[in-house]
Amino acid sequence: MVSKPRILKKIKMKTIKIISILIVTLFLSSCEKESDIFNILESIDSPTNISADFFITQDNSGLVKISPNGEGVTQFEVYFEAENEDFATVGIGESVERIYTEGNYQVKIVGLSLNGNSTEVLQPLVVSFLPPENLVVTIENDPANNFQINVSATADYATMFEVYFGDVENEEATPLMVDETISHIYDEVGLYEVKVIAISGVDGAIEVTETISILNPLQLPIDFEDASLDYSFIDFGNVTSSVVDNPDVSGNNQSLRVGQSIKPANAEVWGGSYLELDDPIDFSSLVNLSVNVWSPESGIIVKLKVENATNPDIFYESDLVVGSPNTWEELNFDFSGADLTQEYHQVVIFFDFGNSGTDATYYFDDIKLVQSDSEVFESFEDFEGATPVFTEFGNIGATQVVSNPDLGGVNNTNNTAQLDNAVGSEVWGGTFFELTNQVIDFAGVKRIRFKSYSPFEGKVVKLKLENADASITHEVDMMTTVANTWEQLTYDFIDAPDAQYSRIVVFYDFGNVGDGSLYFFDEMEVGEGALVSTSPPLMIEDFEGVAPSFTEFGGIEAPIVMSNPDATGVNTTATVVSQLKTSGSQTWAGSFFEVGTPLDLDSYNNISVMTYAPITGAVIKLKLENADASIVHEVDLLSSVSNEWEQLVYDFSGAPAADYTRIVIFFDFGNPGDDSIYYYDEFQLTN
Repeated sequence: MVSKPRILKKIKMKTIKIISILIVTLFLSSCEKESDIFNILESIDSPTNISADFFITQDNSGLVKISPNGEGVTQFEVYFEAENEDFATVGIGESVERIYTEGNYQVKIVGLSLNGNSTEVLQPLVVSFLPPENLVVTIENDPANNFQINVSATADYATMFEVYFGDVENEEATPLMVDETISHIYDEVGLYEVKVIAISGVDGAIEVTETISILNPLQLPIDFEDASLDYSFIDFGNVTSSVVDNPDVSGNNQSLRVGQSIKPANAEVWGGSYLELDDPIDFSSLVNLSVNVWSPESGIIVKLKVENATNPDIFYESDLVVGSPNTWEELNFDFSGADLTQEYHQVVIFFDFGNSGTDATYYFDDIKLVQSDSEVFESFEDFEGATPVFTEFGNIGATQVVSNPDLGGVNNTNNTAQLDNAVGSEVWGGTFFELTNQVIDFAGVKRIRFKSYSPFEGKVVKLKLENADASITHEVDMMTTVANTWEQLTYDFIDAPDAQYSRIVVFYDFGNVGDGSLYFFDEMEVGEGALVSTSPPLMIEDFEGVAPSFTEFGGIEAPIVMSNPDATGVNTTATVVSQLKTSGSQTWAGSFFEVGTPLDLDSYNNISVMTYAPITGAVIKLKLENADASIVHEVDLLSSVSNEWEQLVYDFSGAPAADYTRIVIFFDFGNPGDDSIYYYDEFQLTN
């Protein structure tokens, strides 16, 4: 746990001058060459965070004490009025006084570094001999830190403000200048009195006090790492849960603190524990909850339940089974079936649900909303067809497609990509390839996954997407969790800018110099709907020219090329094919024709066909065959309208690699012929 600093204030550099002198002395005593000194001095940056605090005497005298602040400063020059050259040299931690007449001024503060670099700022100074009026204080909770507030103030005739944050005894005021905002971080939750005093050059300060509430709500995600949060479990059924040190910092859970659930021998089959959230679970965009679990045995049921805080009859639960014992495993629970109009504040977890306790100890961590694991992914590169052109950078070795080094587990494909992280290659060395005839344009599931094989666990695998000119990029890191075995890495690109990504960049062991290790990746997939074709549909046959030669089978009539019987709707072409399914013909009766050039299923995933059926719900089967019919693939779709044209799109992304030259079509497959007439037209390759 990282401790929180108490307060964010301007740093008073009270000892930097002394330190600077010591540094110079050390330089002179330790550097053998004069050039060494100059090189070191040249590397010193210009001062930063230059400002000043103004303290005006409340006696109508106009006496103002000016205290400059900054970082990397050896001394300051304070120009009392920016427009003239009247200035004073001020050391670190020192102040200078000046008597002003009533009015508005711009004070110039110049910070000087050891090597003479300078940084200057202008700061407004109001000198008024009227008491402040109309004090307005703005106190805002910081959206990035529940313990931090940001304070600003305005008041007529005010020269400065003093702020008391109300969390320590005998508190010294924190100065707040005109047009400035200061921040403060509290150590604990609670109610605090914040007092702001407006000051001018006369006696008559005015103040405002506001009560602020510091809260640290318990809400998703929960990682048990924040000691300021109340992780108080409510236990039932003789189960006891608490927050403990991670007993197995490994794999996909490198965190220090985790939840522990002990199910003793007397625990009920329904024993478990729950946490009460301060805010309801936001199921508006994500409907799955993931939990990292550790179990001493596999095959047990882990039940995750969400409940309404006031009505226990409003709940939803989901069960998953532990796959691997004695290791961290992420379980993804689907809550899409819950009534998402209700509010769910309670997260309930049960281990080995349905069985009495066995004195087993279970661990869990990282409860969070995630994308669904049930989403459909589609492949964009499996390295089984034409090899993409790889481009390496950062002095890594050649990337090439090789035989799978370890057939089994989650990857039984023949070919994989091999990345050679050559000895001495750059920490940012990697490889990329370009997509062919398609781009990734995220829609719906904004995730990419691929199979990965690493000789080590705990290595960063970075995946980066770029558009055509690399003007838009987005990268996500994952970490290997196993060594010398295939695993699937899933990358969340929900924050990726909208773009058409065409370049896929892969880095292994990112951040470390290459050591000659070989890594493998394969089966690259993206969430359904994200792959967009950059090639227009390719016409296979439109029956407007010379008709192909048809072959019918199963006792049906030969197809006839004829005029479109209904040139309306989605098909207004002149010529179509008529297919009579003769009464008594076989349930599998159909016809086919040949194409001269094999279908390009490397560039296109789908085949679209215009169909016209007399009934809805008829199975219209489309089948592809190679020349000798030794390799085939078929897809079924149903007619959705009757007596009108519709376009059916058949997904052939799962077809085995082959030179398909025969297109076979079956109407009302599975039923014998009844003399119904069907029509078809416009065979196209699409994506």
